[in-house]
Amino acid sequence: MTEVDFYILDSNDARQRAQFACRLTDKAYRLGHRVYIHTESAEQTRELDDLLWTFQQNSFIPHGVLQADSDNTPPVQLGHDGEPDASHAVLINLAAEVPLFFSRFERVAELVNGEESVRRQSRRRYSFYKERGYPLRTHEIKS
Repeated sequence: MTEVDFYILDSNDARQRAQFACRLTDKAYRLGHRVYIHTESAEQTRELDDLLWTFQQNSFIPHGVLQADSDNTPPVQLGHDGEPDASHAVLINLAAEVPLFFSRFERVAELVNGEESVRRQSRRRYSFYKERGYPLRTHEIKS
């Protein structure tokens, strides 16, 4: 069964949320996991695509934007309007809603910052998972 982790950041800054997504991606990638980052929009996908190249000096995370007709799937993919293949183990969800395909993943990471709309949306997602019996964990992240 999919395990769901909520990471509660102590900042309202959307940039710090994106930075944490990169750090979490880096950790999962170094542990040998394939990662899919589900974003809210094409703009957020582009921002994270750029940030994954620059968020940390001397780090390299092979990644790419999800493409429907591509046979080449890097260990880390990003997207907002498609479904990744079943080879990914970790889903990092930055979207407002729970993606329909979440249960194909071993782990789901929900990233929550202090912005009121993000917190409100995360409470709905938390209730969604809880009502369906998914194991939930919460982690307080200090900046």
